Amino acid sequence: MTHLSKATVAGGALLAAAALLAAGPAQAVPGGTRGADYLYLTVTKGESQSGDARGAILLCDPPEGYSRAAEACAELAAAGGDIARITPAKDAMCPMVYAPVTVQARGQWNGRPIEYRETFSNSCQMAARTGPVFALDD
Repeated sequence: MTHLSKATVAGGALLAAAALLAAGPAQAVPGGTRGADYLYLTVTKGESQSGDARGAILLCDPPEGYSRAAEACAELAAAGGDIARITPAKDAMCPMVYAPVTVQARGQWNGRPIEYRETFSNSCQMAARTGPVFALDD
């Protein structure tokens, strides 16, 4: 295999990985979780989904997917799975710095499809508003 063809193969592998990520949670969630509560979560720097992104699958029975999964599942349970209904932190003191982050959640909660997307002015505002749900790098 020549050097050029190795680069072509590597590029093809990257495109395939990107296509799998873009396909959504139905393809990304293990088969044993059908009927369970799960969310495919992404946090992207910037105002669009094309920036620097992190992602995780949050499972809640038992909680797993990232370090704060148990806390995230408890917050979601208290809000009936509706991220917009999570009680904002009252004591948050966030800087007035514009460094936008866009979050997205897709999946299901109690058999209902969940689709949530919002752009926050910075990561502090995101954490104050969504608690541990999008705390993927803690």
